[in-house]
Amino acid sequence: MSVKIAFLGAARTVTGSQFLVEAAGKQILIDCGMSQGSRYSEEVNHKPFDFKPKDIDAVILTHAHIDHSGRLPKLVKDGFGGFIYSTPPTKDFAEILLTDTAQIIGQEDENGGAEAIFTLHDVVRTISQFKTAPYGEEVKLAPNLSFRLIDAGHVLGSAIIELKAEGKTIIFSGDLGNPPTPLLTPTQIPEQADYVIVESTYGNRLHEPHEERSKKLQNIIERTINQKGVLLMPIFAFEKEQEILFEINKFAEQKQIPRVPVFIDSPLAIAATKIYEKYPDYYNVEAKKLVAEGDQLFNFPGLQMTPTVEKSKMINRVPNPKIIIAGSGMMTGGRILHHAIRYLSDPNSTILFVGYQAAGSLGRRIFDRAKAVRIMNDMVNVRCLVKGLGAYSSHADQDGLVMWLDNIKKKPKRVFVVHGEEAAALALSQRITEDLKLSVSVPYVGERIEL
Repeated sequence: MSVKIAFLGAARTVTGSQFLVEAAGKQILIDCGMSQGSRYSEEVNHKPFDFKPKDIDAVILTHAHIDHSGRLPKLVKDGFGGFIYSTPPTKDFAEILLTDTAQIIGQEDENGGAEAIFTLHDVVRTISQFKTAPYGEEVKLAPNLSFRLIDAGHVLGSAIIELKAEGKTIIFSGDLGNPPTPLLTPTQIPEQADYVIVESTYGNRLHEPHEERSKKLQNIIERTINQKGVLLMPIFAFEKEQEILFEINKFAEQKQIPRVPVFIDSPLAIAATKIYEKYPDYYNVEAKKLVAEGDQLFNFPGLQMTPTVEKSKMINRVPNPKIIIAGSGMMTGGRILHHAIRYLSDPNSTILFVGYQAAGSLGRRIFDRAKAVRIMNDMVNVRCLVKGLGAYSSHADQDGLVMWLDNIKKKPKRVFVVHGEEAAALALSQRITEDLKLSVSVPYVGERIEL
């Protein structure tokens, strides 16, 4: 029996992950993500699915980031009634992220006059269809069809999917982590694979060495404090925010930086941090030890959470220097926009990017050194220092991706490179071909292959 895979998203582009597997008489969807880069409700996310949602037997979710989970409520709204499999933390993160997305969509579509892609009601139904599985547990979907989740090391609860179908082992990498990290265990490596679908977000780039990133972050904080500026950090609500808090906590405890106000200005990040505190068993050995010794990893003198709009506005009245950590991570919405209007034109301030900025996003334009940007209805000059720390990325770089593939003991017959802008995917493909001597394809969106 053959296995068919359709590459329905995140092919020669980063966002919108969606892969349809047909095997053993079943249709299994791997991820169901939104396309991102501008508006959440952009046209591509409104389009009908390339299949009948009611015909899908199950969804397996690698992790809760919106580019992997964001169209799940639309899938349910359009007729999908099966289980959505994930790890327990991924279910919890999906609930808060999809709820937040529904609220943003509601505001955007209300302003634009379009019908919402999905509503809060659809999110509630979606979460009710989740079925969780711990790492390593085999889940049977049909005779000759099963899967297990293994630790991707990308964000808390993120998974690589090992799918066994019709005697073939197919690995979906999801997003692979960038170890070592302050909180998570290293990315696991499958024992063997016949076929691998691997991400390529940083497929044409190398991060700076890990041992340098903490010192660089410290130096950026010190510079901004000394200049009495504001350190502005657009942040993804989970993993990045918790890692940065972990680092600032360490700097404060070791008196490596002066004490300054640090604001977490993101209700979503605050909620995500509570989920982190719920799952210490998913931490690495060092972080578990700190928790056991009573260290509050996400709390230190000077840290202030600002969940309400009123508390967020109060940040403006706090004199410089200060650190503001706010969402969204690509600056496609959220409270970061209000702070950007206020501080981007200040030469004493700094904006620091620690996560991937998709093409077309406001964050990408600023990171690419635009002299001025439009934020809401204002043109804002960018005079502050613009910095990036790739080593804090939760994605493996080119070397990390190649090393992960090279360490799979039984080599795959074929590798499919996805989840990267075309230049990144092609660069990684060439490197895999030259260094590992593996057969590699870089599929287009809509391409279907038979194994």
